[in-house]
Amino acid sequence: MRNQDSNSRLVYSTESGRICPTCGKQSAQCICKKKKTQIIPKGDGKIRVERSTKGRKGKGVTLITGLPLEGPSLKELAKKLKQQCGTGGTVKNGVVEIQGDHRDFLAEHLNSLGYKAIKAGG
Repeated sequence: MRNQDSNSRLVYSTESGRICPTCGKQSAQCICKKKKTQIIPKGDGKIRVERSTKGRKGKGVTLITGLPLEGPSLKELAKKLKQQCGTGGTVKNGVVEIQGDHRDFLAEHLNSLGYKAIKAGG
């Protein structure tokens, strides 16, 4: 018998495995994951390449915002850019973060790929 408390929910069943907490179906048949889509930040169509140290204890990263890509294609572009720079990085909320100050190189490289990239910030 299932507990009727609003704070409790079924997360695993020995018969069916993991259960989605939102829709209550098996993880393999969950429809919630299909509905989720990554939000593309709305902007003016310009790709901004800027350097930021905020929240990183003084370590600088290069941020690329405004890319008109989403999901796997954005991650694939980020991977190529990281390889070109020879550093690490990540994709967070549609923003590509690349470790180090690579503004000049990334702006030129994105322009050569057909994007209109501009350097932003000081």
